[in-house]
Amino acid sequence: MQTPFRLTKLLPLLAVATMACATATTAGPSGQLTGAPSARHAVEQFLAAVRAQDIQAMSVVWGTSRGPTRDTMDRNELERRAIILQCFLAHDQFRIVSESAGEGGRRIIVVAITRGSQTRQPSFHAVPGPSQRWYVENIDLASVRDFCGNDGAPTGR
Repeated sequence: MQTPFRLTKLLPLLAVATMACATATTAGPSGQLTGAPSARHAVEQFLAAVRAQDIQAMSVVWGTSRGPTRDTMDRNELERRAIILQCFLAHDQFRIVSESAGEGGRRIIVVAITRGSQTRQPSFHAVPGPSQRWYVENIDLASVRDFCGNDGAPTGR
C-alpha cells in the first residue's frame, strides 16, 4: 500500500522537472525551439522554408548569435527581407557542396542551388546562438543575383 502513495507524490515532481528541462532548452519567447542543432541543419531548414515560401519557418533558423530574427527584428522589416531572400534563393533543388570554419566560431556552408537549368553556389554563414543552436546569419546573394528579376519576380523558372 505504501508504494502507490509514494508514486503519487513523485509524479507531480517528475512533471515539474520535465517542464523545467523543456523550458531551459528553448530559445524563443513562444517556447518553440528555434535554430538548428548544427550549422548544416540550419542551412537545410532555411532553404526548405524558402522553397515552401514559409516566412515563419525562415525566421526561426535565420538570425544572429542573439537568436532568431523573429525575436530581434521588426516584423515588417523581417517580412520584407524574407520575401527578397525568397526571390533570390527560390530553387528546384539544393545540395551542400562544402562546409568550413569561419571567424568567431561561424561555419561557412557552400550550397549548389539549382533553378531550372541554372546552378549557382552561394555561401551561407551560420553562427552559434543561444542554447547551442545554429542560425543562418548571412548569405552571399551576389552569386544568385540573376535568379531575381528587376521587378522582384523570380526569373529562370
